[in-house]
Amino acid sequence: MAIVESPVSPELLRLMREWRRDLHAHPETAFCEFRTADVVARELERAGATVHRGLGRTGVVGTLTRGGGPVIGLRADMDALDMQELGDASHRSTIPGKMHGCGHDGHTAMLLGAARHLAADPGWRGTLHLIFQPAEEHAGGGLAMVQDGLFDQFPCDAVFALHNSPNLPFGTVSTRVGTVMANCDTYEINVTGKGCHAAQPEHGVDPIVAAAQLVTAMQTIVSRNVKPTDSLALSLTQIHAGDTWNVVPNSVMLRGSCRTLTAATRDLAERRLREVCAGVALTSGAAIDVQVFRGYPACVNTEAEVALAARAAARVVGEDKVDTACTPRMGSEDFAYMLEQRPGAYVFIGAARPGQDNPPVHNPYYDFNDDILPLGAHYWVELVKAAMPV
Repeated sequence: MAIVESPVSPELLRLMREWRRDLHAHPETAFCEFRTADVVARELERAGATVHRGLGRTGVVGTLTRGGGPVIGLRADMDALDMQELGDASHRSTIPGKMHGCGHDGHTAMLLGAARHLAADPGWRGTLHLIFQPAEEHAGGGLAMVQDGLFDQFPCDAVFALHNSPNLPFGTVSTRVGTVMANCDTYEINVTGKGCHAAQPEHGVDPIVAAAQLVTAMQTIVSRNVKPTDSLALSLTQIHAGDTWNVVPNSVMLRGSCRTLTAATRDLAERRLREVCAGVALTSGAAIDVQVFRGYPACVNTEAEVALAARAAARVVGEDKVDTACTPRMGSEDFAYMLEQRPGAYVFIGAARPGQDNPPVHNPYYDFNDDILPLGAHYWVELVKAAMPV
């Protein structure tokens, strides 16, 4: 079955492209989405939604109500990344060091387009909360909205979100029941030795040697402590030490990321990291301090909501283009905090441009594929109609 014609009108598609490219040219990062929130609130009001601002600091919630019935929430993220755009699109970022490198500009435009269409569509009944969330990339805007009373002020029977995926074929939809995105934790390890002259290492305790032992030993956590059928990505991403050639430094600082799919593996990874550090400290004579920072929890989809999302997606792209058993991704998503409170489903929409280079998200040459704007908006429309039939 081929992709069906979107109910999104040519005029609405033109508006969605304008919104998306305007947002792309004016990226705003965590909890600074003031202009973005203004655009969202303005367009929601034009669609006839009741608008609430300031939830989670810069979050926006628009509500459309059409009689009694189910209540669902649709969520889009609004924030950009702290990175320099290197592409040459006419709508490229006008803010140095900031860019929409993950497609949140497109997610926002698709949900705004769906809101505009649904406000005039009589084919659903109930209450729809349109949740525009700040600070997804690293600052936990989803948690901020929940803590600010998102579901107290806007009760939802279920919540849904989507993400574009330039590494999936255009016009496909992927999701799964259970864990679809990983737990995300970070760690910082400070190795303190005794600095000395590089020509007289016997007078010191070399923290670089201890750190090098750690780098190697940490990899055994993945290869020898975790079942081969489980998933653990334990990555060392920073090493900071020393200032000159002839001095053994006094300390080394290491930082990294730990991604897991289950609570048991998450706990095991932290416990073994601390044990490995303690062992290297004992053998090297260095003092090693470990700090582990628990970040976003795993994003866990619920069965009934995945089935609902799959039915809606099939009406947009065809059943043969919908994968409901995709491999979990080791990236993370703070939509997880909303899924901890309510049942729901998170899906990926394939956005690869056929026959072209497709830079991944978080790449300085990435740009959201506007050709999936009507697909995303259509998916939201079909999801609402499936969840809240007349």
